[in-house]
Amino acid sequence: MHNNKKKVLALKYRPKTFSDLIGQDIMAETIINSIKMDKVPNAYLFSGIRGVGKTTAARIVAKALNCNNGVENLCQNEMCEHCSAISNSNHMDVLEMDAASKTGIDDVRDLIEFSKYGPSVAKFKIFIIDEIHMLSKQAFNGLLKTLEEPPSYLKFIFATTEMRKIPITVISRCQRFDLTRIKSNLLLDFLKKISLLENGKISENALKLIVKISEGSVRDGLSLLDRALITQKIEQKELNLESAQKIFGYFDKSHLIELMKLIFQGKEEQALLKFRSISDLGIDPKIFLNDFLEILYFMKNINIFGKNEISFSLSDNQTKEIKQLSSQLDIETLIMFWQFGIKSLEELNVVSNQNLSIEMFLIRLIHLKEIPKLEELISSKETSQGKTSLKKTETLSNIENEINKDIIKETNQSTDQIKNVIQEKKEILDNDKTFKLPNENKNSTETVSNFDNLISLCLKHKEMQLKYDLEKNVSLVKFSNGQMEFSFNENIDKNFIKNLSKKLFVWTGKRWIITLSKEKGQPTYQEIKLEKKQTHFNEAIKTNAYKKILEAFSDAKLITIEENE
Repeated sequence: MHNNKKKVLALKYRPKTFSDLIGQDIMAETIINSIKMDKVPNAYLFSGIRGVGKTTAARIVAKALNCNNGVENLCQNEMCEHCSAISNSNHMDVLEMDAASKTGIDDVRDLIEFSKYGPSVAKFKIFIIDEIHMLSKQAFNGLLKTLEEPPSYLKFIFATTEMRKIPITVISRCQRFDLTRIKSNLLLDFLKKISLLENGKISENALKLIVKISEGSVRDGLSLLDRALITQKIEQKELNLESAQKIFGYFDKSHLIELMKLIFQGKEEQALLKFRSISDLGIDPKIFLNDFLEILYFMKNINIFGKNEISFSLSDNQTKEIKQLSSQLDIETLIMFWQFGIKSLEELNVVSNQNLSIEMFLIRLIHLKEIPKLEELISSKETSQGKTSLKKTETLSNIENEINKDIIKETNQSTDQIKNVIQEKKEILDNDKTFKLPNENKNSTETVSNFDNLISLCLKHKEMQLKYDLEKNVSLVKFSNGQMEFSFNENIDKNFIKNLSKKLFVWTGKRWIITLSKEKGQPTYQEIKLEKKQTHFNEAIKTNAYKKILEAFSDAKLITIEENE
């Protein structure tokens, strides 16, 4: 009993029977019924994250199969010889093997050789293999035949955290159980119970923090509770939320909410100083980003549902502050913030000083928040320039939708690129500032009288990207002196309008109005060219000259036609 007190909580309170397991009721009921009905499978396979009870469940199944009292009366306190030996991992007929250290075919051969002999003292000989996904390909193949048709006295129990690494041929020979993460309310009740048994004084909010950090793992929760109890007993006072945050490297959400306010206000220096003060508390950058994403999730809930659906992660005052913040943030910006947060989580594994990555992430968000909405720009143009500008902005609203989709979809592009795209929209809208060019360029002498002339001009000045887009990605809707209207496909370069307008100004010396239309327009330049070539080809086949050639050379074939300049 003295030794039991010295054990860590995860071992001291390890479940002994199915009724002790929390959160895995369906699995327990299924296994108990199968044993009662004598329908025990050749092999069990338990999968799930760390600390949800895979190895513990394996041992309980081994007890249930061999217990002297039967599955319905499993030993709880007064243990029979089999249950006692299995609990201490020294039963001669229950072999536990760690596949992480014994991965090869030779280890499996020894196992199979050992399986040829019946149990010495128990009803079943049982092999428990932990982390089975670590076995080599040859080792898995060596198991297959024995796994499918083992002797009646032999049972396998496997546990893994990486189900996808196990061959399907092995999985199909097992009865599989996926152990789920333990729900927060169940884990909280369990930790309260253990805290009372250990005479600990820990506030409910501190226990809720432990539950949150544990992420559904009972073992993680008990390990954290162990640390909390040690601190509480040293300080001889109740452990509150603030003390627990210091112990586990967490920080009050109010700091994060204050930081978000600074981001929305565009205060770079103050936002970075605020983050550094949070960092000085010893906060792990990954935890910081996860909490940041959690706040964004709360904002989404409040934006869509009008309330926070999570029961105990935020206080009423914090919920109120987040509600105020969410009113300043449209759903598009929230999605961009989320995508950059996920991207920054990936970057943490690349940058040696992770705090630098977080600071750059915050600066990105500040600059994203400063981007003006297109609706605001359109509104200002309507006021200042009337109906002419309105027509142009309506056309450009089609580009807005495409650019926004690209911003959300291509999160691996830098923030500067995103700023440039939206800044281009602003420049296109603003007649007085577009491309920062004067209204006339008197040194230019080129003329553009038609669409073909424009393509020739692109070739002459070696503007191949523009030539390519004009030939293949746009269809002409309208062409007049100083104005062009196109429809376009999804392959068009995003800078097409900007580049074409700039070049036309340089070449012709005047400003051109270029708009993109929803109208279908005529076929593309390339399609027209191919159609024209096919027409000439068909006409050539019908000519007398071609017929005479065929009379002289019966195997001749017309391949192509070229026009003389």
